[in-house]
Formats: sequence, structure tokens, C-alpha cells
Amino acid sequence: MKQHFQNLVEEEEATIDMTPMLDVVFIMLIFFIVTASFVKEAGIDVNRPEASTAAAKPRATILVAISDKGEIWINKRKVDVRAVQANIERLKAENPQGSVVIQADKEANVDKLIKVMDAARAAGAYDVSIAAAEQ
Repeated sequence: MKQHFQNLVEEEEATIDMTPMLDVVFIMLIFFIVTASFVKEAGIDVNRPEASTAAAKPRATILVAISDKGEIWINKRKVDVRAVQANIERLKAENPQGSVVIQADKEANVDKLIKVMDAARAAGAYDVSIAAAEQ
């Protein structure tokens, strides 16, 4: 009987309480969800020109698209060329380290591209790139 009681005590001492570990796992999950950066899209598909020196831009957070019809899209919204600077200033305030990438269609007007680049620089974004497809 004494041996049986001693076995029960040893079994109970060997169990591990999982509640604190589950609390830590849920806190870590919430932390990773809150701090994750999500991919933002400009709003339209653009037929980008090809370039042999194209390189990936991992920290591009402000995407501006120019369609072949001259439409400008930021955050899935069509934007007038006069409102590009204000939109980029707002996005730059949300993420100061973010760079601006302009996704211009290869049939897009070069004048529109230059106006968007000027507006981005006027908004304080000096890291402005033009997206191209790799050859």
C-alpha cells in the first residue's frame, strides 16, 4: 500500500502545467501579428518594361502605379496627379524608412512619370525607384 501511494506521488510530481507555456505562445503570436509588415499593392497590374540591371527592392513600402492610359493608382485608389504629393507625404509619415517605387507601364506617358517622381521628391522621399521586370 505504501509503495502504491509513493508511485502516485511520483506520477503527480512528473506532470507539467502547460498553462504558462500556452500564455507565452499566445503572447508571441499576438506580437508577430501586430509587428508583421504586409505587402501593399498599388491597385492595378502594370506591364513593366524589362531591364538587364533590374534588382529587387525589399523595403519598398510606398507603391505608385501608372497605367498605360496615364491613370495614377496609390493603395488601390485612383489618384489625380495633383494629389500624389499629399498621398506620399501621408504614407511617408506612417513609415519614414520606406522607399517609393513607381510601377509605370511601358506604354505610359513619360511626362506623367516625371510628374510623379517630382511629387515624390517634393514629399520628402528621396529614395525613388522605377520598377522593371528582369530580363
